[in-house]
Amino acid sequence: MEAVLWKLNMNWKFSYTFLMMFLAMGLFPSSLLAQEEPVERVAPQLSLEELVQAGGTIGFVIMLLSIAMIALIVEHALTIRRKTLMPMGLAEQVHQHLTTGQLEPAKQACREEPSFLASLLLAGLNEVGLGYTVIEKSMEDASVQQASRLYRKIEYLSLISSIAPMLGLLGTVWGMILAFLEFTVQENPLPSELAPGIYRALVTTLLGLGVAVPALASFAIFRNRIDELVAETSLMSEHVFSTWRRAQLKQRQSAARTPSSQGEE
Repeated sequence: MEAVLWKLNMNWKFSYTFLMMFLAMGLFPSSLLAQEEPVERVAPQLSLEELVQAGGTIGFVIMLLSIAMIALIVEHALTIRRKTLMPMGLAEQVHQHLTTGQLEPAKQACREEPSFLASLLLAGLNEVGLGYTVIEKSMEDASVQQASRLYRKIEYLSLISSIAPMLGLLGTVWGMILAFLEFTVQENPLPSELAPGIYRALVTTLLGLGVAVPALASFAIFRNRIDELVAETSLMSEHVFSTWRRAQLKQRQSAARTPSSQGEE
């Protein structure tokens, strides 16, 4: 009987010990996790100065291109606009002089306000004695010449938008070459040793695209503006000569009727 009680006591102690160990294994890791505080990882940030330094010489050249791009955009915004290409009052003034037959004052008004419209009107005024067909052809030639000058003017923005990303790609390729030169020094370099060289190599591509995108967008905007203003200026110059053209047609018709009426008499 005592042996049986001793055996039951031992089994109960063994079961109690096993149960406590099981609870400890289940609760202890969770208590450790509850005590640990989550660590927030802050992504590294790059300032503009650090980007320029990481870009090196090629990045500095790209920054110079960005300065030139800004200067060109400001200059084009001030010169390629309606008030500059078509001064207010010039068309009305030339039309008034032309209607009254005062060619020299009309030419002088065009010379005093040099512009796109003035170039077209002056080209037409110089051919007044040769008929409207010659006047129209002369104004068309002047329009093509002045429009070509404006298009050449904005071509530098297109050039910058092409050169900047190519320079960025050149800097990236050079930086990748320098980064992988670590394999010649160490057989198995750590990723942390390659990462600085790789991110510096990619900085030039970022700078190049950052210059190319606004340069290309500005080029498209100014090109569309030139197309619109050229068409509007050409139409306005033809309108200036419309009254003079009708007057010339009436004179020719009256001159043609006069000999016929004299012949009938």
